[in-house]
Amino acid sequence: MVKIRNLKKSYKGFPVLRGLCMDINNGDVYGFLGRNGCGKTTTMNIICDIIPKDEGEITLGDSPESKVTIGYLPESPMIFGYMTAREYLEYIAACNEYEGDIKKRTNEVLDIIGLTNSADRRTKGFSRGMTQRLGIGAAIFRNPDLLIFDEPTSALDPQGRMEVVDIINRLKDMGRTIVLSTHILSDVERVANRIGIINGGFLAEEGDLKDILKKYGGDVISLSVRNLTQENKIALLKVDFARAEYNDQTGIFRFGADNAEDAAKRLMKLLADNEMIVDSFQIGTATLEEVFKKVVE
Repeated sequence: MVKIRNLKKSYKGFPVLRGLCMDINNGDVYGFLGRNGCGKTTTMNIICDIIPKDEGEITLGDSPESKVTIGYLPESPMIFGYMTAREYLEYIAACNEYEGDIKKRTNEVLDIIGLTNSADRRTKGFSRGMTQRLGIGAAIFRNPDLLIFDEPTSALDPQGRMEVVDIINRLKDMGRTIVLSTHILSDVERVANRIGIINGGFLAEEGDLKDILKKYGGDVISLSVRNLTQENKIALLKVDFARAEYNDQTGIFRFGADNAEDAAKRLMKLLADNEMIVDSFQIGTATLEEVFKKVVE
């Protein structure tokens, strides 16, 4: 769907993008990650043809001749407060010269974004989450080939975030291609199948989320002990793992290992030998937050 090669962009002589290369496949939910100011929004604005690039090539679709439509959700969508949600979507339809049945499509979009029951309320009374969902509705109205969401869950409470994540999952099930940029990495883990991490103006890592979690984190064992002593704590942290850490606030040990089965056997033997009482013992993979820190550090 999107192929970027050697993309460069500078502002007043300061290079933001230094040769970015990315590949977004049809049907991907692509988590586009990076620190503040690293060039994520610049990249998305260039894809949308909002700002010009300095150098590089961007191909949308299978070839330069392909006509790919884009729906864009900015971080803070501007909604006319005097309009109802229904009126606003009808306004978006008019702006896009929508040729289909506007009433039918409006009702479809209201259902997707979960605002059917609030369709005729003035948007000035909407919560931040409702406004964000209406912004998504505007982005998806004409069934674009590519959706670009810039910080769709930022500044939302947990309920609002989950509502937006549910919408993205619903769009994913519909086969939509979505570029999702957000600092809330747990949300990316819930919806994305591929990620790209930008650092220093280049794409530092890209690939399937599961493969990247395995590559950087391997298997992870989480453990909590009821009768933990300082001596036992030291003994556990000295076990030969790729990494071992203890969180004083949660009381949880996390061990990184290439082979979870072998690591679990060694840990269980140590626990039994020292008569430690286990409250929890869980084997999983590294979190995206852990991977992100490793890539951009």
